[in-house]
Amino acid sequence: MTHLWVRAEQRANEQRVGITPDGVKALVDQGVRVTVERSAHRAIGIDGYRDAGVEIAPEGSWPDAPADAIVFGLKELPDGSTPLRHRHIMFGHAFKGQPAGRELLKRFRAGGGALYDLEYLVDENGRRVAAFGYWAGYAGAAVALKCWAAQTRAEMCGPVGVYDSPDQLLEELRAELPDERPTAIVIGALGRVGRGASDLCAAMDVPLTRWDMAETVQGGPFPQILEHDIFLNCILAQPGCPVFVPTAAATAPRRLSVIGDIACDPTSDFSPIKVYDRTTSWEKPAIRAHGNPPLDVTAIDNLPSMLPAQASEDYAAQLLPSLRTLHRLDTGVWGRARTAFEAAITDL
Repeated sequence: MTHLWVRAEQRANEQRVGITPDGVKALVDQGVRVTVERSAHRAIGIDGYRDAGVEIAPEGSWPDAPADAIVFGLKELPDGSTPLRHRHIMFGHAFKGQPAGRELLKRFRAGGGALYDLEYLVDENGRRVAAFGYWAGYAGAAVALKCWAAQTRAEMCGPVGVYDSPDQLLEELRAELPDERPTAIVIGALGRVGRGASDLCAAMDVPLTRWDMAETVQGGPFPQILEHDIFLNCILAQPGCPVFVPTAAATAPRRLSVIGDIACDPTSDFSPIKVYDRTTSWEKPAIRAHGNPPLDVTAIDNLPSMLPAQASEDYAAQLLPSLRTLHRLDTGVWGRARTAFEAAITDL
C-alpha cells in the first residue's frame, strides 16, 4: 500500500501545505495510507485532516516514519548531515548547482533515499504540473512596491508578514504608496508568476510594461529595464537564460531603484540578476545593492506564504491529480522527476 506522510514545515514563516483535507480524503478513498503531522503554524487546521480519516503524527516526527513512506513537504529540510533514507517530495533547490543543494543531495546518496523535486514534476511537454507561481508573483510585486514606497521616505523596507486575504494586502499597500505611482516592468508576464505580478500591479494602478520570450529572445542587453522604477523578474534561472541586470547596471545611469527577483535563485550560475548574491527575509525584505542612487533587491524565497490559505488551496488542486498516481513512481511525472534526481546525483 502506498503510504504518504505529510510533514509539518520546519522553516520560519511557512504556513503552506501541499494537500488539503479534501485531497487527503480523495487519496484515502483510493486506498492510500496517509499520515499527517500536527503543525503549530499550518494555515489549514488539523481537524479537517483527522475528519478525512488519516493518521495523525507528532510535528517533526518524519525521520521515524516507516522506511517505505513517501515524505511530502514543500520547503527544504533543516540543514544537517544526517543521511536521508526516505523518498521525499519537496522543493529541494538542488539541481542547479546550488551549494546547499549539493549537501542535500549528498545526504540522499548516503542514506539511499530519493528526492522527487516539485519543481521537476513536469508533463510530457516539460511543463510543470503544479506551481505556486501566481501567488508568488502577486506577493512578490507587493513587496517590491513596499520597497519602492520605503525609498520615497528615505527608508529601507520594514518587515512583511502574513495576510488573511489579498484585499487586506491591497488595503495596506494603498496606505503606503504615494499618489504618484512608480513604473514597473515584468519579464515572464505570460507565465503564472508574471500573471500574479501583473494583477497586483494592475490592482494598484501601477503603469506596467509586460515582457515575455518574444522581447528577450535576442539575449540582451536590455537598457529598457533600467528605464523603469521597478523590475519584476518572473523567469526561473536555467541554462540559456539571458542576463537581465548585469553587475555594471548598479553604477550605470538608471531610473531603476527596486528589483523584485520573484523567481529568486541568486546562488545559481544561471541567475539573470547579477547585482546581488543572497536571498532576503521577511524580517529584512531588501538588500541595498548600490547606494547612490539606491538600488534595492528583494528576493524572498517563500513569498506565497504571505497568503498561505489561498496559495495552499490553489497549489493543492493542481498537484492532486499527480498525487493520485503515487503508486506508479517509475512512470509519468514521478518517473521524470526521478530521472532528474538521478542525473543530479551522478553529477556530484
